[in-house]
Amino acid sequence: MAAPLSQDLRKRLVGEVEQGRSARQAAARFAVSASAAIKLVRRVRETGSTEPGKIGGHRKPLLAGREALLRELTATRKGITLAEIRDALIERGIQPGSLRACQESCVEGHTLAR
Repeated sequence: MAAPLSQDLRKRLVGEVEQGRSARQAAARFAVSASAAIKLVRRVRETGSTEPGKIGGHRKPLLAGREALLRELTATRKGITLAEIRDALIERGIQPGSLRACQESCVEGHTLAR
């Protein structure tokens, strides 16, 4: 994934557009993609800022807040599989997503059967 354009380049691109050039002409002059220039100009018109938008971020785990239930499931049924944990969550009306979400949320120290 490419890094955001420098703030200096962003300001020069916007300056060119404000002086009457099209976003495509400004893009060609500064050797950036037309798409990047068009999106930048749109962003400046909508927000008034040339700052790049947020890239990435942290998502809250799907089973956050369900640790006690997961502990109970793994403690009461030795050798429980991820598929069985997922099924038990679904029976309780909880949508765990994938087996990977179950695995990541399981308590350390408990061994799961494969």
